[in-house]
Amino acid sequence: MSIKVLYVEDELFLGKIVKESLETRGFEVVMEADGNQVLEQFTNERPDICVLDVMLPGRSGFELAKDIRKLNDDVPIIFLTAKTQTDDVLTGFRLGANDYIRKPFSMEELIVRIENSLRIKKEPLLTTNGDTIPLGKFQFHLNKQLLQGGAEERKLSYRETELIKYLYQHRNDVIDRRELLNHIWGNDSFFNSRNLDVYITKIRGYLKDDMNLEIITIKGVGYRFVV
Repeated sequence: MSIKVLYVEDELFLGKIVKESLETRGFEVVMEADGNQVLEQFTNERPDICVLDVMLPGRSGFELAKDIRKLNDDVPIIFLTAKTQTDDVLTGFRLGANDYIRKPFSMEELIVRIENSLRIKKEPLLTTNGDTIPLGKFQFHLNKQLLQGGAEERKLSYRETELIKYLYQHRNDVIDRRELLNHIWGNDSFFNSRNLDVYITKIRGYLKDDMNLEIITIKGVGYRFVV
């Protein structure tokens, strides 16, 4: 069964190219150019994923995402936009977006991000297999404070364990640096902030053998743990 994409784009020439390119890759595409018609299309078509341009006539992509989330908490949403401001990125994620692509973009990037968003949707937030969480090619043992990859085992400190746990619980979302500091250390003092930098660097080193795991720094905001 093909994946149905609700694609909202008011630049008709670009929209036609993207629509046809997705269709040649086996996707079913429902394209809409008018923001006022999107919710009706969403209700009638029941897409597997929504790809929304932010700047639209009638209603913005942000407004549409807010209304879509009232109807469905689960469907993945990807924003397409030429905007580069950090506040716009944060607005998108706070409204429930799964990903954010800046224009211009390649079709290969869009397809990978669509597939990744759909894959993440199918994964549970945490496993029910005791205290063990599969983390890419690693096994993360909470109670044992252990990160295992193949035959190698790495003993973790308490704070390393708590930090990895928090990152995983909020994976693929924007994590506010201050909230992370308050959760792990109890306050966001300068000393603890520098400690966090050190711990993030260490954990990146622990996970570097798996290219599918990445801790992205969002300048002035925090982090995003991409799994």
